[in-house]
Amino acid sequence: MLRTCCALAFAALLVAPVVGQNPADGLKSGDVMIQSAGPLAFGPDGILFVADTAGTAIVAIDTGDKAAATKKADIKVEKINGKIASLLGIDAAQIAINDMAVNPASGNVYLSISRGKGKDAAPVLIKVDGTGKLAEVALKGVKSATAKLPNAPTGDKQRAEVITDMAFVKGTLYVAGLSNEEFASTLRAIPFPFTEVNKGAGIQIFHGAHGKLETASPIRTFVAYDVAGETNLLAAYTCTPLVKVPVSQLKAGEKVKGTTIAELGNRNRPLDMIVYSKGGKDFILMANSARGVMKVPAEGIDKAGAITTPVAGGGTAGHKYETIDALKGVVHLDKLDGERGVIMTQATGGDINIETIPLP
Repeated sequence: MLRTCCALAFAALLVAPVVGQNPADGLKSGDVMIQSAGPLAFGPDGILFVADTAGTAIVAIDTGDKAAATKKADIKVEKINGKIASLLGIDAAQIAINDMAVNPASGNVYLSISRGKGKDAAPVLIKVDGTGKLAEVALKGVKSATAKLPNAPTGDKQRAEVITDMAFVKGTLYVAGLSNEEFASTLRAIPFPFTEVNKGAGIQIFHGAHGKLETASPIRTFVAYDVAGETNLLAAYTCTPLVKVPVSQLKAGEKVKGTTIAELGNRNRPLDMIVYSKGGKDFILMANSARGVMKVPAEGIDKAGAITTPVAGGGTAGHKYETIDALKGVVHLDKLDGERGVIMTQATGGDINIETIPLP
């Protein structure tokens, strides 16, 4: 049977360190040297993982932000792109917000930023506290550790997707992206504290909208979820298959075939995903580029059949979902606690806002 756990227990599971091991073991004081700041994920005790796609590496930073408030505050910041630009002393058109993650220890929101354009863009990390105050995260004189990824692709486009998403689960950092292997779509399982980084497992899926097996397109976003007592990654791809991959199969050099459990519609790009509990049931919430925010019930995922034949005409198939009509323009989302989430929305004119919402 599909294991259902309450939201608080699930959150605690995601950030629990290995028993008897200090989460900061292996971190050394000094300056953080990164070329870019892309996908973000939080580990235990305020440790922030930052994907440096340009440097083909992941940096773990001890933010020191581990004091939990009695109740995590609601957050609402309008036109945050303009406020970040003012903080950095540049024009709003010169920044890009690459990712957003909520620190489960404190409830503060962290953003990865590109300051400037093109290859000259500089990485910046921003913290937003419960009052909406913005502050730049220090990268000098902090404790950190770096995991350099082997077998990275060399082309500029592929190098930009060497890391597309990350999640810390039960002492392991799971990393999706591209490699230079035959199966370019790759999932890496990196134990933390960092000791070694292997080449990862190549992932093959059946893409319903394209009607064929694929190995070259990266996972765009994923969440971890226990299915029949085994941890799986539920991964979403462009155009938009939803795929189940058991983490037990993610061994270095293996070629793993994921199970496509849903086709969510073509001409669409998944942007972010979370898993949460409500009313005694678990759900996956997915932001995407074209079809609104999708609410996918976790119930039945253990019994979902594999999609192995083409899904024509931009249709959907397999595991069902509903669209949350009230949520518009969502580009990033994360959990704040068992009842609330934080969303980032972008208006047509370019204004970017973040706010706390009740989980639907």
